[in-house]
Amino acid sequence: MTRLRTSVGLLAIVYVAAATAGFLAPYDPAEQNRRYPFAPPVKVHVLDAAGSIHRRPFVYELRPRPGTFDEYDEDRERPLEIRFFVRGTPYRLAGVVPSTLHLFGVEGSRRVFLMGTDEYGRDVLSRLLHGAGISLGAGLLAAAAAVSLGLVIGSIAGYYGGASDMLAMRAAELVMAVPSLYLLLALRAALPLHLAPADAFVLLVAVVGAVGWARPALLVRAVVSTVRTRDFVVAARSSGASDVHILARHVLPQAAGVALTQFALLVPQCVLAEVTLSFFGLGVSEPAPSWGTMLADLQRFHILAAAYWWLFLPAIAIVAVFLLYYSITDALHQRLMLRS
Repeated sequence: MTRLRTSVGLLAIVYVAAATAGFLAPYDPAEQNRRYPFAPPVKVHVLDAAGSIHRRPFVYELRPRPGTFDEYDEDRERPLEIRFFVRGTPYRLAGVVPSTLHLFGVEGSRRVFLMGTDEYGRDVLSRLLHGAGISLGAGLLAAAAAVSLGLVIGSIAGYYGGASDMLAMRAAELVMAVPSLYLLLALRAALPLHLAPADAFVLLVAVVGAVGWARPALLVRAVVSTVRTRDFVVAARSSGASDVHILARHVLPQAAGVALTQFALLVPQCVLAEVTLSFFGLGVSEPAPSWGTMLADLQRFHILAAAYWWLFLPAIAIVAVFLLYYSITDALHQRLMLRS
């Protein structure tokens, strides 16, 4: 129980950070600073070169090293104090509330890159936070769509049986027989390739959700087909209750645990599906950030060879989110086993 609460709490923090990315991120994720391509993460200081303690944390502005394009030195004569709750680039909090307030920043037009920059000088921290909103949001919505579709199809197949059961289960088996990556790429390739970021996001949710419904449908169907013959369901049917009432009040609550576990399993898979499509240029396109588009930069040999380690941060974030979800799934599975 403690592990479940801890994992859920940490995951909630991740989603809150994704929803409030505009506030937490210091800059617009598409803003380019061409003077600072591949700038490394800056170091935060409280002691200056003379050993004096500063009241505010500060960083030294980066200065390009002469004769290079990706090497920098700290300008020790130009400390930049980090200020909190500053005004900056306009954004919409959670995509709705307009604001210009940011958690931190530095004064004037200068820039601080706590997680470095990419080849266009775009702040990696800002792109990582905004990309979390796209990748995690798409995964969450796609998993919800897949589980909802699986609940509907599995309930109808398990409750009524007959031809509906046979057709639904054969369709589910067909979907599961095809490797999900191939099916995902085939469905996406059959649809328009060039879309606005918002349209591409909706399309990703629909495509990934359409691929993930089969396993939840099979498991829900198994639960429903077992529950429908129990005494309390037979008694409700004998008293004249409608099928919709019986399903909603007596049958589907028995499948809630299975559906919740499948949802926790599907979310990271759907996140990975979005990342994969964006990585191959079939998802959300530049300049909108997603973890997939950020990792797509790593396909270039010169970036890998130069070992810009901070560009691997989206991959680390993906692994961390996956571990949290699988911890939740394992805890839910153990609770179901104890109940049974």
